Amino acid sequence: MGDFPILTAMLVVPLLGAIACLFLDAKSARMVALLATLIDLALGIVLWVNFDIGGAQWQFTERSNLFAGFEYALGIDGIALMLIMLSVFLMPICIGASWEAITKRVGEYMCAFLIMETLMIGVFAAQDIFLFYIFFEAGLIPMYLIIGVWGGQNRIYAAYKFFLYTLLGSVLMLVAMLWMVNEAGTTSIPALMEYDFAPEAQTWLWLAFFASFAVKMPMWPVHTWLPDAHVQAPTAGSVILAGVLLKLGGYGFIRFSLPMFPDASAEFGWLVWGLSMVAVVVTSLIALVQHDMKKLIAYSSVAHMAIVTVGLFAFNVQGLEGAMMVMLGHGLVSGALFLCVGIIYDRLHTREIDRYGGLSINMPAYATLFMLFTMASVGLPGTSNFVGEFLSLAGIYQANSWVAFVCTTGIILGAAYMLYLYRRICFGEQKNADAAAMPDLSVREWLLLGPIAAAVLWMGVYPESFLAPMRSDIQILDARLAAAAPEGDAHLEIGEGAPVEGDMAEEERHEGEAH
Repeated sequence: MGDFPILTAMLVVPLLGAIACLFLDAKSARMVALLATLIDLALGIVLWVNFDIGGAQWQFTERSNLFAGFEYALGIDGIALMLIMLSVFLMPICIGASWEAITKRVGEYMCAFLIMETLMIGVFAAQDIFLFYIFFEAGLIPMYLIIGVWGGQNRIYAAYKFFLYTLLGSVLMLVAMLWMVNEAGTTSIPALMEYDFAPEAQTWLWLAFFASFAVKMPMWPVHTWLPDAHVQAPTAGSVILAGVLLKLGGYGFIRFSLPMFPDASAEFGWLVWGLSMVAVVVTSLIALVQHDMKKLIAYSSVAHMAIVTVGLFAFNVQGLEGAMMVMLGHGLVSGALFLCVGIIYDRLHTREIDRYGGLSINMPAYATLFMLFTMASVGLPGTSNFVGEFLSLAGIYQANSWVAFVCTTGIILGAAYMLYLYRRICFGEQKNADAAAMPDLSVREWLLLGPIAAAVLWMGVYPESFLAPMRSDIQILDARLAAAAPEGDAHLEIGEGAPVEGDMAEEERHEGEAH
């Protein structure tokens, strides 16, 4: 690698593409956007190949002072690497999904998407707390525009709701960050991750960060912006919202809340568990009665992200690894499910489940891929989500068996609403002539879903590729949490062990005498 600033390159490429898109006609804007995202994907692969597993915790670091003590500091660990890979992998697919669906203001649309990519990679690569904050918050703006300009009928309401919800939590986080930097005397995230704040201060700081990350996750009861945003967003907007933006909250917990405030995290573990248990059950039941495909998948996202929060606050390695794997798996699978909805929406222009039916007859390829992603969403062994859900639940089971029990019902309900959705769309008789006449997947649509299908299976069959880069970082985090971690409710009692052969005969003789 040498001294090539690869992270800066990954931030600059989409930014240049975005500026170019503003001045180009529709056709060229699409090509430039696709090219920029593919270059970033290539850089991401270079990053992964050159990432030294088990080497230094922070790699590819870059530092330069900008002004007034504000540092431009980038660097990634294994956790950030995986989330950056998820972002650069989904981005070209999003551009492809918008190829024909978006016809007005194409240049501005592509520009918004490319700026979004820069900001997402910036969030995961930032090593300065204020740099992180700028990337974290600025990411709202392109998404707000994507929903508000290119969304459905009710888009303005959804865009405002999305914006206000996410902004309110973040103002508190900024205040907390200012206090932390003043207290610790540094803006460096790696340094802050090792700094011990006073336990009473941790409580308030944790709550301030929680206000922001819980909305981003989203956790119940601050999840109500998500179904609206998803339903109104264009297909690619939904993919990137579900695939990457929901992961920012989880990344925030792993990067800030847990390592910086371990005592407060342990203290508020019950709160996170409680909200997650409610979320898993309630949002799954809500998903079960939806008539709108996008709403159903949006509610299922809330339930899946609740498994993530439970895993994060299990305070053990399995829980943390599971949470990361659910985030990666859910990013792929829910993105793919939104693409599946978008593909049939483009043909029939309705999201009503009842307008479809029997699609396996006239769209067999589509039905096959949709089946794979449905199964992955349910957590079938051999697909990406199984690994993460299993690890998360194994982790929380060590901490609290009741929480594990309630969250497992969520997976059962997940099977119910996903299979019910699939049956109503792909099986049954073809009641609607217009749905029965829809053509199967085009080459472009194959190219969108094929790579995700491959990634889902790869993650399910050989999760080690994804766990290996994160392992040492998760162990460092686990060691940091070990002192604060609450005791689990598993009461293991050591038995007396099996009696030895000689004693056995003795006991039988005694029993014989007794009779």
